[in-house]
Amino acid sequence: MNKCLMALGAFLAVTLPAHTQPALEAGLAGALRGCTEWVLRPASWADGPKPFLAAMGLGNTVGLLKSVADESLPPPGLRTANHYWRINSQLDAGYVLVVSDQIPMCHITGGGDADLQPIVEAVLSSPGFVEQWEQVSKEGEGEMISTRFRSREEPKFILVVSRAKEAGGRQDRVQVLATAIYDVGQ
Repeated sequence: MNKCLMALGAFLAVTLPAHTQPALEAGLAGALRGCTEWVLRPASWADGPKPFLAAMGLGNTVGLLKSVADESLPPPGLRTANHYWRINSQLDAGYVLVVSDQIPMCHITGGGDADLQPIVEAVLSSPGFVEQWEQVSKEGEGEMISTRFRSREEPKFILVVSRAKEAGGRQDRVQVLATAIYDVGQ
């Protein structure tokens, strides 16, 4: 009996993280879809959030917040007329999407008790992401790497995604940071 319980415990320890990966990937992919939807199609939220939320495709895992922790806020110049959306991908890990109804931008942070580095890499290399975004540049500094993308739909819409270079990094900080802005000056 003890051997069966030990085998079951070992099986669960190996397989449970794999079950959370699709939810974490779906959460980040949905946050990126929400980012694009908010910035490029303001009609999706101008009369209420239902079309915007439907475009994210995350169902009841998304909720509107009144505020977020400082580490989830966008850079100071983008902190105008912000709305905060929490994406609960799993009990102890998820994402925050910050948007503005005055500045064409979005800001995504992700963290929690899961290693998000392989999740981010999987989403960035997924066919859906590659179809929407063209890689422009990639730079690394220390333990982090940042990649700049240009929207294939609207080239003035630029996204920068920063994350750990390798899996197994610290989980006591923001693990993924993505900021996209539509350049109205070009």
